[in-house]
Amino acid sequence: MRFVPHEYQRLAFEWIISHPRCLLFLEMGLGKTVVCLSAVKRLARYGEAEKVLVIAPKKVAESTWSSEAAQWDHLAGLRVSNVIGGARQRNAALEADADIYVIGRDSVVWLCERYKKKFPFDMVIIDELTSFKNPSSLRFKALRRVLGEVPRVVGLTGTPTPQGLPDLWAQVYCIDGGERLGKYVTHFRERWFTVITHNNVPIRIIPKKGAKEEILSAISDIALAMRAEDWLKLPPLIAENVPVRLDEATMKRYREFETEKVLEFKKTGEPLLAGSSASLVNKLSQYANGAIYTDNLNEYGDREVIEIHDEKLKALQDIYESEDNSPILVFYQYKHDRDRILSYFDKLKESRLSKKLIPSYYDTLDRPDRDRGTIEVYRGPSELSRWNKGYIGMLLLHPASAAFGLNMQFGGRRIVWFSTGWKLELYQQANARLHRQGQKYPVRVFHLVAEGTVDERMVAALTGKGAGQRDIVNQLAAAIIADHEKK
Repeated sequence: MRFVPHEYQRLAFEWIISHPRCLLFLEMGLGKTVVCLSAVKRLARYGEAEKVLVIAPKKVAESTWSSEAAQWDHLAGLRVSNVIGGARQRNAALEADADIYVIGRDSVVWLCERYKKKFPFDMVIIDELTSFKNPSSLRFKALRRVLGEVPRVVGLTGTPTPQGLPDLWAQVYCIDGGERLGKYVTHFRERWFTVITHNNVPIRIIPKKGAKEEILSAISDIALAMRAEDWLKLPPLIAENVPVRLDEATMKRYREFETEKVLEFKKTGEPLLAGSSASLVNKLSQYANGAIYTDNLNEYGDREVIEIHDEKLKALQDIYESEDNSPILVFYQYKHDRDRILSYFDKLKESRLSKKLIPSYYDTLDRPDRDRGTIEVYRGPSELSRWNKGYIGMLLLHPASAAFGLNMQFGGRRIVWFSTGWKLELYQQANARLHRQGQKYPVRVFHLVAEGTVDERMVAALTGKGAGQRDIVNQLAAAIIADHEKK
């Protein structure tokens, strides 16, 4: 296929070429993969990128980069080796004669240990740089030891600050080794933040006055930010909360559980305890969805699930059957959410649903499925093809399995979040599976929100985090837009 770059892609390409160490904050759908591959092709021609390492999320590492390289005519001859699988397979892939080696982020520690004497890559591209935002993580510590030897480092992400400005230090360090924001995260925090600690552990980090402007100014010479809305003519993304009302008795038990951290089950005769605040929030989220894990194991060795209500299932059915049954993606947080959705709609299939509309799901786990009775379920990459061809009416996905690098815009225009979770990065990336180039229709996003529960706090938190991140990207992108308009 012939590649005709958009103007913004030319700008990003030239940024990589002219900045040996750089950040690209490109929102989803702007084609950052083909831009980077094009830059690698050009740099390889001049001997500046003879052996390139790409670090990416697991599913992206498995297929996205190699598929993009094979898709475009101008990239012909670019050899990509996917460093995936077991240790033996990864070692063989690293020994293969290739130009680009793509590895999953979870294998970074292993890779750095393998090459601890001499890191052999002259260019490193970190796809989804926010995977390295935690300075205490093993993957960050391993990578920081070797990147100083690499002449070219490119960091890619569309969500640079999912939790706020403090997320930037480790990401920028991967690019410049601490030149702009400091060599140590403690110095970074002391300079630009007020840190509230408990037992010497930071529990809240508040930016000082002017901190945002100073930090963004410090990295502006290496950071290129682009918003999809400035460069693409995408249809609208319309998000709305769908209130789900629980009956009085169910809400009474919820409030008692929230206060006492103990939930009694008549079925098991044993109380369910929430030993910490984090555990309580997790269990309250499950409760709001309609089922909750107990501490008991079933015959398969899995935790037993107690069903509490089916109000969200009914709300999902209402959305599913509206608008002429147009296909929907459903994002879930817990395995029991997925299983209950499949079971619920399986019971309806004889009288209410055509065969096309029986739910399916996409799962990245390579393991056999247990006998599920009459439920028809599928998994794997073939489901993405069936979705885009319009063969699936409802596809269930966990956001961590399907948030990065999947093009699903041709199969539908509706998304339902059975529960949103707390992670802004996964939320935005997951929505971008449909809201991206090639989508012809407005994309509607529905949040199922159980009234009076932790669901309301999750949606509010995502909204607040999203506003803060947009503000940061907007400031970095403004100069690029102004300069482009002058030209």
